[in-house]
Amino acid sequence: MKQTVKAAVIIAPGRMELRNYPMPDAGPEAVVVRRELCGICGTDKHTYMGYTVQYAGTDHERSLSFPLIPGHEIVGTIESIGKRSRGGMIDLSGKPLEVGSRVVVGANLACGTCYYCRNGFDYYYCANLEDYGNSLGSANPPHLFGGFAEYVYILPGSYLFQVPDNVPPEVAVLTELMAVTTGLDKAKQFSAVHTEGLRFGDTVVVQGVGPLGLCHVIKARMLGAGAIIAIDRSPYRLRLALEMGADLALNVKETDSKQRLDAVRQMTGGRGADVVVECAGVADVIPEGLDLLRSGGFYIESGNFSDMGNVTIKPHLICSKNIRIIGIGGEAITAYAPSLEMMGRYMKSYPLRKFVTHYYPVEKAEEAIKFSMTDECMKVVIAAEEFFTAT
Repeated sequence: MKQTVKAAVIIAPGRMELRNYPMPDAGPEAVVVRRELCGICGTDKHTYMGYTVQYAGTDHERSLSFPLIPGHEIVGTIESIGKRSRGGMIDLSGKPLEVGSRVVVGANLACGTCYYCRNGFDYYYCANLEDYGNSLGSANPPHLFGGFAEYVYILPGSYLFQVPDNVPPEVAVLTELMAVTTGLDKAKQFSAVHTEGLRFGDTVVVQGVGPLGLCHVIKARMLGAGAIIAIDRSPYRLRLALEMGADLALNVKETDSKQRLDAVRQMTGGRGADVVVECAGVADVIPEGLDLLRSGGFYIESGNFSDMGNVTIKPHLICSKNIRIIGIGGEAITAYAPSLEMMGRYMKSYPLRKFVTHYYPVEKAEEAIKFSMTDECMKVVIAAEEFFTAT
């Protein structure tokens, strides 16, 4: 059995090093997962850059401490299961789990006892929330709480989701991202109210079509959107957005805000978009996003999970246009299994295998995270050895 585990550790903003940790035992109730792939999320990039304040203004506002092993978009196989859990472990959808099961790891661990947990709120309301690759640092044993490691220690109370046989790891690694598109599900729920939310045939604008934005493009198409407009600075990402279901791509390097507003209005009979989703992770785009909405439009803010600073908006616009703004602090835990099933079902309709564009070994994690910040990639992942030796 392996004695040590390699992990890429952020030791300070802009500084990462490779460390070796002891291979952990699952103990009585935990699980150890051998990581196949771990996606590099926008949150990982922000943490590396030093934007470490998360959930600002809530009961569990925190500033991350170092060292920590980043990475929470994890797919892998179960290496070991605690003695008390053997034989009776199932995922949230009721599928049995055992050593060798291929799983996606739920990114978060709620306490289950605070006001929000007791009253049915989504996990990210939890007053005592812990997150893999974020708040769960690597300073203390068993250390391995992030996906930029060969193995990940999964605490009791965490969620694991079995990956369907028809979903390859390079698609399964997108599960957490796809689950974050719950904002569009909420908009669809609001459509039960006359003139509200995301209705069949509505126009959707996605600001920023990196991995999170591209998932929103796909989800909007699946939920019955009409015209979908992608906005980004990367020609590469805009081309992929068109391939994944967008109808119009607007490059911010080639257009100004007035030209983008005119383009959206031209596609909507002069009204503006029904729904705008912010996935750029840049606070400065929010005022433009509100301008792009029609009266009574629906704005989904899902890109600024880390505290990226302040931006000036005009409150009068919210009132005069009767805008509804909804913030998304994470994914619904109940969205993981449906996202896996949905991606398996729609793999023939969407080129989901193209989503992961670059694979890096854990030894080159710092190079990977820097490259993921460029415009020439989509999803960059940390991959197990077999992804390099098999070719």
